[in-house]
Amino acid sequence: MRPRKLFRRLFSRNAMFVLLLLLQIAFLFTAVVTIGERFYVMYIMLIILDAVLVVYLMNKREPDAYRLSWIVLISLFPLLGGVTYLYVKRTQRLPKAIERHYQHQTRECLIQNSDTLAALAEDCPEGANLARYISKYGLYPAYRNTCAEYFPLGELQFEAMLREMERADKFIFMEYFIISEGYMLDTISELLIRKARSGVDVRLMYDGIGTGLKQSSLPFAELERNGVKCRVFNRFTPFLSSTQNNRDHRKIVVIDGNVAFNGGTNLADEYINRKERFGHWKDTAVMIRGEAVWNYTVMFLQLWEEQGRSISHFQEYIPDVFSFALNDTDGYVQPFSDSPLDNEPVGKLAYLEMISNARSFVYITTPYLIIDEEMIDALAFAAKKGVDVRIIAPHIPDKWYVYMIAWNNYPKLISAGVKVYEYTPGFIHAKTCIADGKLAMIGTINLDYRSFYLHFESASMLYNCSVISQIQADILKTAEASQLITMEDCRNRPLHKKISGSLLNIFAPLL
Repeated sequence: MRPRKLFRRLFSRNAMFVLLLLLQIAFLFTAVVTIGERFYVMYIMLIILDAVLVVYLMNKREPDAYRLSWIVLISLFPLLGGVTYLYVKRTQRLPKAIERHYQHQTRECLIQNSDTLAALAEDCPEGANLARYISKYGLYPAYRNTCAEYFPLGELQFEAMLREMERADKFIFMEYFIISEGYMLDTISELLIRKARSGVDVRLMYDGIGTGLKQSSLPFAELERNGVKCRVFNRFTPFLSSTQNNRDHRKIVVIDGNVAFNGGTNLADEYINRKERFGHWKDTAVMIRGEAVWNYTVMFLQLWEEQGRSISHFQEYIPDVFSFALNDTDGYVQPFSDSPLDNEPVGKLAYLEMISNARSFVYITTPYLIIDEEMIDALAFAAKKGVDVRIIAPHIPDKWYVYMIAWNNYPKLISAGVKVYEYTPGFIHAKTCIADGKLAMIGTINLDYRSFYLHFESASMLYNCSVISQIQADILKTAEASQLITMEDCRNRPLHKKISGSLLNIFAPLL
């Protein structure tokens, strides 16, 4: 690396932030250790605190795997473990005002049509309970008069996005976890600037860590100079706070309130295979037209307004006339968001409902397989009942420790009859679940603790939509291009990898 480039990296904003965080960690460690060495009474008090916290955790209403991880951590590190837990719990939540505003806006703007739910229950009884749950507790209604189009690759979604964005004449809302410089961003930026200059309301929101730690601010400054409104969600700061865990992992594009895109694809060249990082990148997305787009419009405005603290008249963004309407309903679509602001893991429960109620098959694609015993039991029980359960995960991982944990879960699943595949051409980033050809979920929700409990996520539930058959065919085609993992593969795995996976799995909810 050239000296000038090395110098810029060492003294960059991100490097300074990381350095400040490390200094804070070192200070806390030194302070606690010093107390333990010099003050015997304080040491005893810390041990008592740890014991009290363990009892508290055993009786707390939180996921078992999460509680176990903290109990192990406190037991292994009695000086730091308890203090760390208290600090994390004290700083882990976003401000209460945001939670109240978020819930209020959702309830006020999104109202379920009872006739639609009744018709869904009649046309697709397999999905009626799930739709009712998401509407009541997730606060996002289901719709008719909506159609969906499926994209089996990120590059196909990108082409459709460009085509639809060219037609925008009112607004373009874009929300991403990761945005990186390259062909994809250059192409989008040129289009957004043109649209902003023509009077279209163009807004771009990105996550403070997913993008903020990987991307300079220069491209966004250029966009803002040309009329594009840019905002950062939960900006990364050099202070220890577990609110940094609450990331905006959603990928949403809304155009004029008539068209919306959602899926796993971020705004970076690897997602459309113009840049190779982990072999061939397999991602999926869905485009919806019609009334259900309103859910995505509200999702975007909620987080946008939370960041700007302004009051928005959401109703202004409902189209006077939807550009698409169906005479004969093509199924039902229910876009929803999962939030860490409540105690309702909508995404996880949607997965569990689809798995538990499947009668014929359940197919899942996920880049990460960090699941607790509840999810393992549900998948295993479905397979034992005779349901064809298939999971496709990456063969070339983007995070080595996640890959280790996934392999730790493979034997439990395979021994119960679950078919586990690895996508040998490269990395599969798609987050898709389909059950019995009647229900499908596609969006940003991984099978891991972060997606289930910590991040803002989004997905579209599809009930009896014709596009579900295309999703099913694509998953089966992907399985054909993948390697079926066997128990022999698990037994032949090197001992050090088995041990590493087992150890990492203990702390999986905290990673």
